Amino acid sequence: MQLNIFFMIIYVLLSVTIIVQNSLLVAVLGRELMQVKRLSALDMILISLGISKLCLQCTSMLYNFHFYFHYAYVCLYLGIFWHFFNTAIFWFNGLLAVFYCAKVSSFTHRAFLWLKWRISRLVPWLLMASLLISCVVSIFTTIKKLFWFHFNVNSFTSNTTMLQRLSEKQKYVDSFHYIVTLAVPFLLYLAPTIMLIASLWRHMEQIQLYSTGHCNTSMKVHSTALKSLAIFLIFFTSYFLAVFISIIGFLFEKNSWFWVWEAVIYTVSCIHSTLLMLSSPTLRKWLEKKCLGQP
Repeated sequence: MQLNIFFMIIYVLLSVTIIVQNSLLVAVLGRELMQVKRLSALDMILISLGISKLCLQCTSMLYNFHFYFHYAYVCLYLGIFWHFFNTAIFWFNGLLAVFYCAKVSSFTHRAFLWLKWRISRLVPWLLMASLLISCVVSIFTTIKKLFWFHFNVNSFTSNTTMLQRLSEKQKYVDSFHYIVTLAVPFLLYLAPTIMLIASLWRHMEQIQLYSTGHCNTSMKVHSTALKSLAIFLIFFTSYFLAVFISIIGFLFEKNSWFWVWEAVIYTVSCIHSTLLMLSSPTLRKWLEKKCLGQP
């Protein structure tokens, strides 16, 4: 019981931190949008991620406390919203990786050059496509959950064994569905990130090979970019694996491990939110002004 309370408090503190982080990201970029009437392609992706993560965290808190203390059918609907926001986050992260790869990589293939010049104009359409895909996935999930709910409520069979088997099959089908809908955008994120790391690594080797004394600054820039990408890759992959284990881990329901695992998932999510904040030039400038006390 004490372990549950400890990790529940950790989870609440992490949730509040994530809400504050993403509220700040959305507020600063939203103010920028109101002032200059436009956002850069990068900031459009980041504000979309900030809104989605903010909504996801609020939904997560409502769902987890309802589920753990008193499971109600409201969890059915909260679970649908959680799945929608989580799917959107994965697609937005995939789009962010594609954007960075197109803008920063040194590939000379015709397709990459075409994408490099057009990616900024394509970002609003790709964001809408990501939302549309998330909506379609969520609608399918909703129909499936409501079907199973009405089937269980209206089932007049007295064969409890058959109902239990159907319920177990439903869990496996749901888990497979969730994993597939998250794995596809995760692979979309993984491929361009690895390609970008390979491109930067190759470029660093070329700089080292032909470098003289004046190339140290370029080396430092590429080294910093590589480290940032590696950290981002590690934590987003960790988040995917944590959600993956949570989906397939039926043993984490209503026992001492429930809050432990939620704390693990949202620790990674909190670090990921911090990395997103630091990747926005607009937010970095705002933080520097506030920290230095400039008007």
